[in-house]
Formats: sequence, C-alpha cells, structure tokens
Amino acid sequence: MSKQNSKIVYSTDPNWKAGVGEAKPAKNIRQGTVYLRRESKGRGGKTVTIVEGLVGDLKQWKKDLQKLCGSGGTVKGEMVEIQGDHRQRIADFLGKKNIKSKFAGG
Repeated sequence: MSKQNSKIVYSTDPNWKAGVGEAKPAKNIRQGTVYLRRESKGRGGKTVTIVEGLVGDLKQWKKDLQKLCGSGGTVKGEMVEIQGDHRQRIADFLGKKNIKSKFAGG
C-alpha cells in the first residue's frame, strides 16, 4: 500500500479511487511584505536577523542572504535566520528585487 492511500482503512463507496478529490490547495505564491527583525534572546547575547514572509524556496533565500552578508544562517519553520545584525543590508537587497520590507521590533 502506498503512503498516499495509507490513511484509508475501509471504504463502502464502490466508486472510490485513490487520489481523487484529495488534492491540496496550491499555496499563494504572491510576495507580500517581508519583515526583518533583530533578536538576541536565548542566544547567549549573540544577535541574529530574522527574515519572515519570504515566498519560494527558503533554502535558496538563505543561501543568497548568507552570501550577501558574509555570515552563517539557517531556516527555521517559515523564517530565515542570518547571524549578526544585517537588517539594512537585507532590506536594500530585497528592494533591488522589488520586494517590500519593513523593520519589526527594536
């Protein structure tokens, strides 16, 4: 049994077909406002820049932002963390790509 059908245990519908009507809705791919914030809580005093609201492949965004800032980073959930305070540099980079960005927090 494939993983796609593994949740169906029993069906009384004689016309049931695997995969029909189970399609997931497509994500909205329109780029909205990207929020940039600086955070150091829980990191031993080290500062990170958190980028939220990016659309697309977050791993590729992380790679591009790391190269731009010359520092490390990671993807956690729906946000990208870049080591250090690079908010202005990232905002300028996103502006060149016609993506709106806002500073959030302090």
